[in-house]
Amino acid sequence: MKTICFYFQVHQPLRLKRYRFFNMGKDHHYLDEPTNRAIMQQVAADCYLPMNALLLEQIRKHGGKFKVSFSITGLAIEQFRTYAPEVLDSFRELAATGCVEFLGETYDHSLASLVDRDEFTAQVKAHSALMQKEFGQKPTTFRNTELIYSDTIAETVASMGFKAMLAEGAKHILGWKSPNYVYAAALDQKLRILLRNFKLSDDIAFRFSDRSWSEWPLTADKYVGWLTAPDLPGDLINLFMDYETFGEHQKADTGIFDFMRYLPAAALKTKKLKFATPAEAAKAFQPAAIFSSPYPISWADEERDVTAWLGNELQNEAFSTLYGVRDKVHELDDPDFNYVWNFMQCSDHFYYMATKWFSDGDVHKYFNPYGSPYEAFINYMNVLSDFMIELDKKKADVTATVCASA
Repeated sequence: MKTICFYFQVHQPLRLKRYRFFNMGKDHHYLDEPTNRAIMQQVAADCYLPMNALLLEQIRKHGGKFKVSFSITGLAIEQFRTYAPEVLDSFRELAATGCVEFLGETYDHSLASLVDRDEFTAQVKAHSALMQKEFGQKPTTFRNTELIYSDTIAETVASMGFKAMLAEGAKHILGWKSPNYVYAAALDQKLRILLRNFKLSDDIAFRFSDRSWSEWPLTADKYVGWLTAPDLPGDLINLFMDYETFGEHQKADTGIFDFMRYLPAAALKTKKLKFATPAEAAKAFQPAAIFSSPYPISWADEERDVTAWLGNELQNEAFSTLYGVRDKVHELDDPDFNYVWNFMQCSDHFYYMATKWFSDGDVHKYFNPYGSPYEAFINYMNVLSDFMIELDKKKADVTATVCASA
């Protein structure tokens, strides 16, 4: 019997408004609230609410035999509270079933794990506290931003007490090995690694509605046939994807909701498949081998590396400038400045600056508010420049106040 492990990423960034050079020094409200509200409410109606209702229906129908997992960023939770509180209620209802695991994440969907261990750790702890508050769960499984993984990142994750971590089943790392087993981290072998089966995941996430695909249309029975094929190796099948797959990337009229409605019954009736959360899967199986990646990998683009965010001069300039003010922000420790510092770290800002417009261009255009990578860079740097000016002013005011009272 093989185990199916479903994991869904839930994230929406806080998008910046169009911020011109002439706004600097005058306007310190950086967010495009109308767009953030509109997109959140659109995705809530198209994806979050109908899909949460479907999953709840299937969990109840199958008496707890159907299980899934989510990682929901702090930025998404904040927007649920502000723009779509009914979505947060529906996730709480799923949490109450006992059949849904909520994973650890970076609060701000950031790239901190690549450059700043202390910042990374602080964000993960803040996110875990949020999951405990909202859903009554302290995460034991970790999923880094965009499945970014390396041996040193995994070691840090293990040091924070996590028992398992998700990663991409990248061919150039696995070689001949299969992603359909549990692995152990290279530097701390107590940490279990669950690897995404990108072929079977992308059959749902990307190819489902592609009429030129030789397997279109994909039905639940056909898909289950692939999962139970005698030549499919391994103990478990990790199906990891964006939650927006359902209703956004794959619109309702493609049949994606019906596919997911029929899939649990089709899988369970075979008596060859069962469902588990990542934590359950990590406990159920012994590691088949060590999984090692000395350099960062991710689930993005064909290269499965981090060049989607840090692959050109624009991205690297913006990223290094942002992290160059980290110490000033932490020394000041002002709630308003901390808030801006946090949402400015969101990886989406750097993703919008990507110049990889060949095989992966359509992916990079999803909900991208900018006409070009250069436009994204200029807008981000204008906001960041104003933030840095105001940060220096605030620090000077605090210093002057301290000196005056001494």
